[in-house]
Amino acid sequence: MVVVAILAAGRGTRMKSDLPKVLHSLGGQSIVERVIASVDPLSPSRRLVIVGYQAEQVKSGLQSPSLEFVEQTVQLGTGHAIQQLLPHLEGYTGDLLVLNGDVPLLRTQTLEQLLKTHQQYKNAATILTAHIPNPKGYGRVFCNGDNIVQQIVEDKDCSTAQKQNHRINAGIYCFRWENLAKVLPHLQANNAQKEYYLTDAVTQVGQVMAVDVEDYQEILGINDRLQLATAYEILQRRVKEQWMMAGVTLIDPNSITIDDTVELEPDVIIEPQTHLRGNTVIKTGCRIGPGSFIENSQLGANVTIQYSVVTDGVIQDGARIGPYAHLRGHAQVGANCRIGNFVELKNTELGDRTNVAHLSYLGDTTAGTQVNIGAGTITANYDGVKKHRTKIGDRTKTGSNSVLVAPVTLGDDVYVAAGSTVTEDVPNNSLVIARTRQVVKPGWRKKSAES
Repeated sequence: MVVVAILAAGRGTRMKSDLPKVLHSLGGQSIVERVIASVDPLSPSRRLVIVGYQAEQVKSGLQSPSLEFVEQTVQLGTGHAIQQLLPHLEGYTGDLLVLNGDVPLLRTQTLEQLLKTHQQYKNAATILTAHIPNPKGYGRVFCNGDNIVQQIVEDKDCSTAQKQNHRINAGIYCFRWENLAKVLPHLQANNAQKEYYLTDAVTQVGQVMAVDVEDYQEILGINDRLQLATAYEILQRRVKEQWMMAGVTLIDPNSITIDDTVELEPDVIIEPQTHLRGNTVIKTGCRIGPGSFIENSQLGANVTIQYSVVTDGVIQDGARIGPYAHLRGHAQVGANCRIGNFVELKNTELGDRTNVAHLSYLGDTTAGTQVNIGAGTITANYDGVKKHRTKIGDRTKTGSNSVLVAPVTLGDDVYVAAGSTVTEDVPNNSLVIARTRQVVKPGWRKKSAES
């Protein structure tokens, strides 16, 4: 049995922000959400988030019935934060996994290995350590040949010889709670910062073992915007390597960004300057980009999108989008449709094999199959107070520069003459002409100023 405690009480002054550090976004999720997600596969019995600075904002940003919040009203160090758990874990006899809310790159496999080692060797505490190229500023961890921790020495207290040791304390711990609970009330703040450090408890609980993380970048914390950007680069490298190894082609990986919530199938091709966000699913054979932005959308097989933006959309197999199209507000595009240059769809549903080739806006519209929308067609969906829908039947065609004033329904096999403004419903199999008759005045010319 394991309980997880996540330290998320700090302000993060170096972020230069009113937003608590742990709520800053990293690849579509907040920093602390990534920490929480890393422990979900461990199935902990409880998840405790220790909050302090702008506690209510952090709670609001982490609305989940599986989380419990513990307040640290005054931030007096990591040891003081864990002391706040004493009344919440009274009588608990399992293990406590302690994570930092600003260390979002830890892999679940690393935590599984830490927990497995802790339980296998029946340690009082097991700490995550890392060998890093430049350990300056980090506390060094000294172990015997069996990885039993002998001492932890802060960087400023290390001798010249001790500084040659590059094994550092990552600040991730697994404790036998019964042992830790006995030590916590006796921690001392005998340091310049007058804070209670959890590392002081480590040396008092009993046998402590170190587990080295395979990739030291996993334990990098975020304290400022530069480190946030570095973490994003690491995350992106992981994600893109994963998809390329799974059969996805990234034409220019350095110019592409992909959230780790995105799902791709083999034989998808992502062109340069393309960005995939949120809960997006892209099926096999799609070619996305260049210069496209896709967010929270589902794309069927063999869809092509060029220089376009799609948010909250559903696009069926074989559809072609762009260049310079904008689909938003839950647009749904049927199979083998063509959405062309400078077309905007908002809250619109198109049946299979329908074409909106260029220079059109369809808002709050439902169109059937094999519809052809002529260049410059507009559905006027807003009357100044409310939005209204336009319904277009199967095989209907609109001429160039048409305006359909909603609410209005066009039946099947309707032809709308170019330049028409349609304000009334049109039955099936009709031609509608809604424009004034052309008037020509021979010999007319504008009078000059002198005359």
